Amino acid sequence: MKITAVEAIPFAIPYSKPLKFASGEVHTAEHVLVRVHTDDGVVGVAEAPPRPFTYGETQAGIVAVIDQLFAPALVGLALTEREVAHARIARTVGNPAAKSAVDMAIWDALGRTLEVPVTSLLGGFTDRMQVSHMLGFADPAAMVAEAEKMRDGYGISVFKVKVGRHPVTLDTAVVRALRDRFGDSIELYIDANRGWTASESLRAMRQMADLDLLFAEELCPADDVMGRRWLVERLDVPFIADESVSTPADVTREVLSRSATAISIKTARTGFTTSQRVHHLAEGLGVEVVMGNQIDGQIGSACAVAFGAAFPLTSRRAGELSNFLDMSDDLLTEPLQIRDGLLRVPPGVGLGITIDPDKLARYRTDRH
Repeated sequence: MKITAVEAIPFAIPYSKPLKFASGEVHTAEHVLVRVHTDDGVVGVAEAPPRPFTYGETQAGIVAVIDQLFAPALVGLALTEREVAHARIARTVGNPAAKSAVDMAIWDALGRTLEVPVTSLLGGFTDRMQVSHMLGFADPAAMVAEAEKMRDGYGISVFKVKVGRHPVTLDTAVVRALRDRFGDSIELYIDANRGWTASESLRAMRQMADLDLLFAEELCPADDVMGRRWLVERLDVPFIADESVSTPADVTREVLSRSATAISIKTARTGFTTSQRVHHLAEGLGVEVVMGNQIDGQIGSACAVAFGAAFPLTSRRAGELSNFLDMSDDLLTEPLQIRDGLLRVPPGVGLGITIDPDKLARYRTDRH
């Protein structure tokens, strides 16, 4: 059960259409496949999706930090020494996606070694989650059409609407168009990716007061300390902290300062080990949790549903588990399937997924 090697393999898969939101635009999934090898011949896998405009990581940077710092620090450790592994990679500042992928690949390798699912190791509460789909920037008619496609094709009835452009005209018009088209047959919440000011946020939320929103996520920047606290005090829906809660300490600060009343957990950002800490904090502080998405592919989505299904709190709300539908292809031998608005944890040991070697050879970018 000892780690013998840690690989970081860059790959690139185009999106079927660009994903647009207030903090950036993405045309290709330039991710990193992480593989942890053991002396028993077991290989654990995970995926690191860089978000340079949010966390400062790039694909090349993720490969470099894993190859140069994390791999040498981890080789020789037993898979059960997860806290030792966590402490060693935590010495490096930043690099959340790289750290998370390494952490989750170790958990996957442990599950495969013990012949149990990772979701059972974590908590094993359920084997499925309801799915929420993210609607990226477009005009109202196009966003309504995408929601119809997701509802009719996959049974999805919960939608996170990306806003953060012009709050009083275009953004509110999109949300109203969705509610007008679907009535109360769908649930809606919004995410501005810090694109509005506090005053713009409050004005927009008041204009949408009759639209029965579930949540409001990261409407304004967290570093606008007084403005954000002023805003949250005036909202009557939970305010989700996402990019502002990259660590458990961030969660404590945002919640206790009354700058957030709910938390987004992204396994791509906090892995399984730190996500457990965030979950327990949220549970103790009495705040709601949603499972977020870092534009994960199917590997990352398998990680997210494994964690989300493990606990009552994280499985209570729909998880953002469908971004892989926007990718033109993926690396798995058996693609994930969303049916009736649900994503089930893949059956099998570890994460229950297998990498297709032909697809990996086709999309990896380090061998040309």
